[in-house]
Amino acid sequence: MKEVEPAGTVGFTVNGAPAEVTVAAHDRLVDVLRGPLGLTGAAIGCDTAVCGACTVLLDGCAVKSCTVLAVQAADTDVVTVEGLATPDSLHALQAAFLRHGAVQCGYCTAGMLVAAVDLVARYGAPLDEAIIRDGICGNLCRCTGYRSIVSAIAEAAAEMAADDGAAR
Repeated sequence: MKEVEPAGTVGFTVNGAPAEVTVAAHDRLVDVLRGPLGLTGAAIGCDTAVCGACTVLLDGCAVKSCTVLAVQAADTDVVTVEGLATPDSLHALQAAFLRHGAVQCGYCTAGMLVAAVDLVARYGAPLDEAIIRDGICGNLCRCTGYRSIVSAIAEAAAEMAADDGAAR
């Protein structure tokens, strides 16, 4: 079998830090994140952008990293679930997921959290159930039935809006 030629070096920012990796033209962003960069939060689930387990923020927008080529991420800002918390505290959404028991097997959790970050950034608060369910419809969970996830997102959105208001 013929070996694939590398496409070259791709540079982007990942979770606030610069990163450069050598990639082949066909390398997916999820594989580069999980492989050379060691960020395993974005899970590989379906490989067809159906499950949402691989969701990351690309320049602030939620994308399924299994359908983004690494070369397409050149000169962008990528945020994975590992980039949501600080060393001192969880992101408001992560804390709300814990409080509401919105984490069971955990396979969908990273993608669900990242999708929720995008949802809250786009709509703010308050978020009603219909908007939340529509916003996470590309992220499948087989364990929770979504009620706890929806409650956690609604609560965190309200907390985040209150914190933003207090900061102004």
